Amino acid sequence: MTPTVKAILANYESDNPGVKANLARILMQGRLGGTGKLIILPVDQGFEHGPARSFSVNAPAYDPHYHFQLAIDAGLSAYAAPLGMLEAGAATFAGQIPTILKVNSSNSWATGINQAVTGGVEDALRLGCSAIGFTIYPGADDVFDMMEEIREMSAEAKSVGIATVIWSYPRGGVLPKSGELALDVGAYAAHMAALLGAHIIKVKLPTDHIEQKDAKKAYEGFDGSTQAKRVAHVVQSCFAGRRIVVFSGGAAKGADAVYQDAIDIRDGGGNGSIIGRNTFQRERGEALAMLDKLVRIYKGEE
Repeated sequence: MTPTVKAILANYESDNPGVKANLARILMQGRLGGTGKLIILPVDQGFEHGPARSFSVNAPAYDPHYHFQLAIDAGLSAYAAPLGMLEAGAATFAGQIPTILKVNSSNSWATGINQAVTGGVEDALRLGCSAIGFTIYPGADDVFDMMEEIREMSAEAKSVGIATVIWSYPRGGVLPKSGELALDVGAYAAHMAALLGAHIIKVKLPTDHIEQKDAKKAYEGFDGSTQAKRVAHVVQSCFAGRRIVVFSGGAAKGADAVYQDAIDIRDGGGNGSIIGRNTFQRERGEALAMLDKLVRIYKGEE
């Protein structure tokens, strides 16, 4: 274990050896192992958008084994997916890459802003997962129910040595669509995930917009002119960098934009990327080339 990883683990002062061992597995895995940087492959888009919208552009991606193998061959840090996806490759890929069980999910037809619990800590244990992953929607009318759900599930996971990853995506309630990616809103959402006890926090890259009227005074004089500076503020909001923060790859975009995001995350002190559609929707060779370049960016080689 490297001094960098030891220093990160030391920030988790209340956690038992099992949780720290699982965090270490993720932090020491693959080509970024030991650097404190992460690239995680998440494949939960089938629930959110449907199989055709998610996989038809690259038909081999309908097969759950494809994603396990992509993450392994690219030397990634972990692979995150819902219950059925992990079950479909659990035996074939056991022990080859840390897995994160996404334990709640939604779909594109629901009118409410919420997610159903679709997996549990017992499933994560059975499948050998290093962590559970859970989405909250700060701002949504049902967010307090979601917070209570992850409080209970996270406590159970920690008790058996499994880490917790929280996806914190602001939307709903009085928050307009224009404010979902605002800097103040994103930092607030990340801080909520830290307060809920997340070991790894997943948020979206913020814009320089300040949405909350009551927060504008606090941001007077703050320089959020570059994405790297905005990343640094989100990291600061997660206990002054005492928690691992990774940033979503977002909607499908051009390769240059994906690389620039990674450069800004690196330069802003973020821990890395959790990038799905921008890789698995590309042809496998192209996806591997992209992930190779992302690894080199996070290693400071690009």
